[in-house]
Amino acid sequence: MAKKLFVGGLPYSVTDSKLEEMFAEIGTVVSAVVIIDRMTSQSKGFGFVEMENDKDADEAIKKLNDTEVEGRSIIVNVARPKTERPKFGGGGAGGGGSRRGSRRF
Repeated sequence: MAKKLFVGGLPYSVTDSKLEEMFAEIGTVVSAVVIIDRMTSQSKGFGFVEMENDKDADEAIKKLNDTEVEGRSIIVNVARPKTERPKFGGGGAGGGGSRRGSRRF
């Protein structure tokens, strides 16, 4: 079964293919994605790698966590499951709500 890893602290120059190449030295990579900011089209400095099996994923964590890539120390660990985030614009505590009362027309 494939195991998904979080990779943080990446230099902004790292691409999907470079990330895959780093992990392919350890085992079979199912996918490797560097997360890109939609507004700037620049890397956010982290990504996810899915290894084909748990053994390779554990080995990748052991070998690559806290190593240096282009002068930056990277973090490699098991990715946490994605959680649902509240959508913007909703009411409630800290949810945005209406600001009609604070504007003068």
